Amino acid sequence: MKIKQGILLGLYLLIFGSCKTNIENKMYDLYVGTYTDGESNGIYQLKFNTNTGALTDKKLAATIENPSYLKFSPNNKVLYSVLETDTFENTSGGVMAYKLVDGKLIEKDAIATVGAHPCHIAVSEDGRYLAASSYTGGSATIFSLNAMGGLEANPQRIDHKSLDTVKTSHAHSAEFMEDGLFIADLGLDAVKRYKKVNSGFVPNEQASIDLPDRAGPRHFTFGQNGKFLYTINELNSTVTVFQRAGSSYTEMETYATLAEDFTGDSFCADIHLSPDGKFLYGSNRGEQTIVIFKVDENTGSLSFVGRESVRGDWPRNFTIDPTGKFLLVANQKSNNIVVFKRNEDQGTLEFLEEIALPAPVCLEFLEP
Repeated sequence: MKIKQGILLGLYLLIFGSCKTNIENKMYDLYVGTYTDGESNGIYQLKFNTNTGALTDKKLAATIENPSYLKFSPNNKVLYSVLETDTFENTSGGVMAYKLVDGKLIEKDAIATVGAHPCHIAVSEDGRYLAASSYTGGSATIFSLNAMGGLEANPQRIDHKSLDTVKTSHAHSAEFMEDGLFIADLGLDAVKRYKKVNSGFVPNEQASIDLPDRAGPRHFTFGQNGKFLYTINELNSTVTVFQRAGSSYTEMETYATLAEDFTGDSFCADIHLSPDGKFLYGSNRGEQTIVIFKVDENTGSLSFVGRESVRGDWPRNFTIDPTGKFLLVANQKSNNIVVFKRNEDQGTLEFLEEIALPAPVCLEFLEP
């Protein structure tokens, strides 16, 4: 009897212990956008272990020129990539769509042309629209997406160059919300707002959320379903908080991202909220850090937690993994991706490991 009980216990541990291990060691695909003017050849794919934080199985997923920003469709069946260049059709940049088949990227459409040097892609939550922001082109190109995620012909071009005769437009990022489209323009020191009408996207009643001259809003994120707007400003190394009242956003506070004793040149890049909305992170290129703020859940205001060295050079893009337990940084100039363990209660970061990869600038997880 004891022998039979021992066998049954062993089988139980083998079956259920194995299941537990598989759950704890869940693997996610990570796709990496790069600049290809050096050793990189395009988009790379890696495996990420959510138990250990390890990155493995690095391989080239697609050969493409300067895929500096990547974005999955909401159903994860299509990966969109910019071609950050000005070599197409009269100094244009490009956007490419890939079908995802068994983890492999297969070209879905021919290259669609957009404004020069596109650097960001946004896709609406319903999967109907894609916005490509073009830095040198000073414009955003809005594509309708078909049922299969393909780029429809005759996209709308939103030109920011005509909005100001003194400043030079540099559209840098965009996001779709329920009430329209937001576009951060680094050159115009503003986040421009648009609403959807039958003919396309037109200026919202609050057409511009303005920042100080030479702030340079680069990326932004929303807290509490749009109640708060956080912009990270490249040129003056700050984060600005806006609060929504009615249909308009008004500025609340601005926070420095650099240490008071830092004396070199530094330029902000990316910004992300933790999945629970309790912490805000931003990257500093020059100081080579991730700055960490705690978010007041009632007021949206920030309090400084600390900053962590990125253990590399020029942290352009970073991301938080699907479990919320890790933060990964793409260091463009030092050719490495660094993994940090994230303290979910305190927001702090602990270095785990790094992996070499040429000129990484965008990290995009394939989520279930």
